[in-house]
Amino acid sequence: MISITLPDGSIRQYDNPVSGTEIAKSIGSGLLKSSIAMTVDGEQKDLSFIVKQDANISIITRQSDEALEIIRHDCAHILAQAVQELYPNTQITFGPSIADGFYYDFYRPDTEEKFSINDFEKIEAKMAEIIKKDEPFVRQVWKRDDAHKHFSNKGEKFKAEHILTLPDNEEISVYTQGEWLDLCRGIHSPSTGVVGNGFKLMKVAGAYWRGDAKNPQLQRIYGTAWRDKKELKTYLQRLEEAEKRDHRRLGKEMDLFHIQEEAVGNVFWHPNGWSIYRALEDYIRRQQVKYGYKEVRTPQILDRSLWEKSGHWEKFREAMFTMEDSDEKTLAIKPMNCPCHVEIFKKGQISYKNLPLRMAEFGCCHRNEPSGALHGIMRVRAFTQDDAHIFCMENQIVSETKLFCEMLKNVYKDLGFADVKVKFSDRPELRAGDDKTWDKAELALKDATEKSGLEWTLNSGEGAFYGPKLEFVLTDAIGRDWQCGTLQVDFVLPERLDASYTGEDNSSHRPVMLHRAILGSFERFIGILVENYGGKFPLWIAPVQVVVATITDSASEYANQVAKKLKAKGIRVETDIRSEKINYKVREHSLKKVPVQFILGNREAEQNTVAIRRLGTDKQEVLDLDIAISNLIDQAKAPDMG
Repeated sequence: MISITLPDGSIRQYDNPVSGTEIAKSIGSGLLKSSIAMTVDGEQKDLSFIVKQDANISIITRQSDEALEIIRHDCAHILAQAVQELYPNTQITFGPSIADGFYYDFYRPDTEEKFSINDFEKIEAKMAEIIKKDEPFVRQVWKRDDAHKHFSNKGEKFKAEHILTLPDNEEISVYTQGEWLDLCRGIHSPSTGVVGNGFKLMKVAGAYWRGDAKNPQLQRIYGTAWRDKKELKTYLQRLEEAEKRDHRRLGKEMDLFHIQEEAVGNVFWHPNGWSIYRALEDYIRRQQVKYGYKEVRTPQILDRSLWEKSGHWEKFREAMFTMEDSDEKTLAIKPMNCPCHVEIFKKGQISYKNLPLRMAEFGCCHRNEPSGALHGIMRVRAFTQDDAHIFCMENQIVSETKLFCEMLKNVYKDLGFADVKVKFSDRPELRAGDDKTWDKAELALKDATEKSGLEWTLNSGEGAFYGPKLEFVLTDAIGRDWQCGTLQVDFVLPERLDASYTGEDNSSHRPVMLHRAILGSFERFIGILVENYGGKFPLWIAPVQVVVATITDSASEYANQVAKKLKAKGIRVETDIRSEKINYKVREHSLKKVPVQFILGNREAEQNTVAIRRLGTDKQEVLDLDIAISNLIDQAKAPDMG
């Protein structure tokens, strides 16, 4: 007798080993029809998997959160089959599901034409044929030698090479769909027909076998896949909207910043962009003062010996920029601020009465990111973090976590992000510290997270090398997720750098170090803000808050007087007294996303009024100048200064 426990706590019993398909069928025909996979004691399995002992089972349906990743994996296999049927000399490599879609890497002999988007219509039609056939995905387990021989005989040199890299004792899993097959760990849905019609091929890019430029060059075909055409259409509309909001495009239109070849991965901030940066920095600084942080400043370049002590030299060396000084000492430009903050902590005689100590820095860091990974100001090599480290006792972790989460939620709300998700990232493979230390750190952070009332999902293996962390994910105006804030519990770095405080017992104790950031990097967060608002910033952030534009040349003197009064009140203002038609001026400044325009003609000059035009509306409101300025001052205040 086998007992199967379902998510609702109910238990079903079966006389013999039972497959996922049979379990779904026994629950109901509706569930069977919508089922595509299952989890067995938390591990995803095909519906064909046979459960041979008592287990906790959850059926994954087409509407489940996990379904899309499976559908996309199916689609990658269907793409590979379609390509090989249409272009028989093509060799397959690998094709995983990714965020919003999938890809597959192919190798075509030099004698063959390369893929282009012009091939997509034909490939998509062949994929639709394969889906319509509704061939079952069938898992087979092969012997290692048999698998290697099969792919070698077929001329699939990449698959054959990969098999030889697998451990001798690893199970070789192959999935068939009709007569076509692929080396694959799984999992897959029951058949190709499950994919449906919500897919589309998107682009072609280059790639190298195993990511090494010394290896053969492959072609990567990207696609997207959804549950149905309605979801696909929504996604494509979101992409179109995202293109309009692209921070690189808006950055140019609004004259915010630029990046050039002579400083790859570094930002040239123009006056408008730097205005946004300063507004954000001033706001965060006020929040840090409010929550009891002490601001510091630390060096940019430090001797490698500090990074060796901290563990960064071993774990993070490839991402660090280094140099030698006149004494032939190796120096590194700091990739992060934490070791420097420990050094400041160590310089004082710290008592338990001084804890928690919250130390903040707008610290400029440099990391040698691969050039192919750089993306506008979203991913750069030089960036500034709203970085802080909280030195505390173990019994203060919960209270400090609660306080930080309160601060973080308030900041995100002020900046226009109400939807925040939390991920718990536990120990990575590459880490410092022993398992006992990690057990303690993970337990402490989980306890603090639960007592802070946070719901979280597990992000397995993605912790920092010195401790587990919480990752805070924002959802923007068009539904995209952005991981920004972090909170990390670290028992390792204080030990490695010999930080201590005097406890109530007059003995020396190690502090716990909480690494935390809310924005992450200013550069990336400003890029997110640009795209979230589509450049139409709240008045307090907008680089130019008001343009004073004249209808006639005779109103120029009055325009200058108005601008002078606005500047005196701290309003960021520009004047436009060019001899252009007012409709041209209004359109130009609207394209630059200026939130407010004061339109001035002879009547306004005579009556000491202004005609106010706000971004996104054709209506104008006429007010007395002093009233208009007073209203604007109130509206331009940052949320925490209201």
